[in-house]
Parts: sequence; structure tokens; C-alpha cells
Amino acid sequence: MPSGEYLRYVALGDSQTEGVGDGDDTTGLRGWADRLAERIGAVEPGLRYANLAVRGRVARQVRAEQLAPALALRPGLATVVAGVNDLLRPGFDAEEVAGQLEEMFAALTASGARVLTLTFPDVAKIAPIARPVRARVFDMNDRIREAAARHGVVVADVALLPVATDPRLWSEDRLHASPLGHARIAAAAASALDLPGSDDSWARPLPPQELPSRLHAAGAELRWAAGFLGPWLGRRLRGRSSGDGRGAKRPELLPLDGPSTAPTSS
Repeated sequence: MPSGEYLRYVALGDSQTEGVGDGDDTTGLRGWADRLAERIGAVEPGLRYANLAVRGRVARQVRAEQLAPALALRPGLATVVAGVNDLLRPGFDAEEVAGQLEEMFAALTASGARVLTLTFPDVAKIAPIARPVRARVFDMNDRIREAAARHGVVVADVALLPVATDPRLWSEDRLHASPLGHARIAAAAASALDLPGSDDSWARPLPPQELPSRLHAAGAELRWAAGFLGPWLGRRLRGRSSGDGRGAKRPELLPLDGPSTAPTSS
């Protein structure tokens, strides 16, 4: 990595990039993008970092709301991760979503930024109830890889590794990575970017653990459905999003120890 190449890092995306699952709204969210910024900052002390991601955003919203501000910040490095919220909606259109992503890839690479994106793990192995959208995930990943190849975008292809669906890498809601999951994603991104000190340890399986009994597993499914699936479906039916009234937590390029904000509207 040439010195100074990534001194301006801008992250675009939805809740995963915002950091949901790694911290909370009271103490603050960290997330894989923050963790990647910390890794870059360890070798680029002058790093300035912005995170424009907002939870609940679909790909077209990420493009419409975040692309122009990102370009205005003139990033040397940009990460673009979106599409999961699209995958879970009834009217999912893979071509349209991939097109939104490709527009962002094209615009950011044309501006001179190095761009990185991720693939998505097999959601059916994380939440069995999501099995109906499994084929969508595989299709979306193929389209991401193809669009990335056309624009020289780096792909951290986490979907290919079995560890990506280990429950310990996912939070209780099964939609967002746990702190350990966010750390693994950041390590995968660092490896894909060939950052100094990165390696393939992120891809290694976790130590074996005892499997829960059928009764315990069934109880966990019920608790998950009541605590997370039900509220999520309720928001969809009401046309609401978890990101309503929220803004980017870090809308400006700041040093890593600079303040970050997540403005809300009443």
C-alpha cells in the first residue's frame, strides 16, 4: 500500500456499515468500517474518516443520499455495502439493486478512489426462516462480483467462507454481525486491501462448541421470532424503517479520535 493512499476513507451503506450489532445507540456504535479505519490509522496516522451509512437504507437510497456527499469528500478509499435490505423485501429486483451498486462503483472509481465491497453470507444458515431468499443472495453475490470486476473494485468475498455463518459472528437479531463478526469483516477487508499486518486469520473457523438441544433450539427460534422478526415485519407493514429520522453518524472527514454524531429528527 503506497504511503498516504488511504488518508481519506469514506464508508457508504446501511446498518452493517453504521455498526449495528457492535455497541448500542447509548454508548455508541463501532462496527466493521470503524474497525477498518482503526487498522488503516495504525499505518496511516493522518487518516481522516467519514461514515455516511444509515440503517434501514435500501441500495437506491444509499446511492441517492450518500454518493454525492461521498464524492464531495474526495476519498482515497471508499467502501460500498448495500442490498441486504432489498433482499428481504417482496419486490426485490436483483438487476435494479446491482445497477444501483454499479453506479456507485463507477462514480467512485472514476473519481480516483479505491473502492471495496463485500459479498453476503448464506442467510438461510443464519436464520432458517430466511430460506426463501437464499437464491436471491447467491444471485446478488454473483452480480456484485461481476460489477466489481468491471470497475476494478476490491471484493472481500466473505460469502465463500464457512465461518461467515457461524452463529457467534451474528447478533441476537441474526440480521447484524456481532462484535466478533464486525471484527472478522474488518479483518477480511484489511486482507483484501493488503494492508500491512493483515493476514488470513479472519477466515479460520472458530473453536467447536456444543450444539444446543432441540428443545433449546426451538425455544430460541420462538424468542427470536417474538423479539426481532415480529417487530421487523410490523415496521414493513406500516411502511416504516429503523432509519427513519436518522442521519449519518460521522458525516464529515475527521481524525479517528474526532467526534462523531448521529443526528436525528423529531
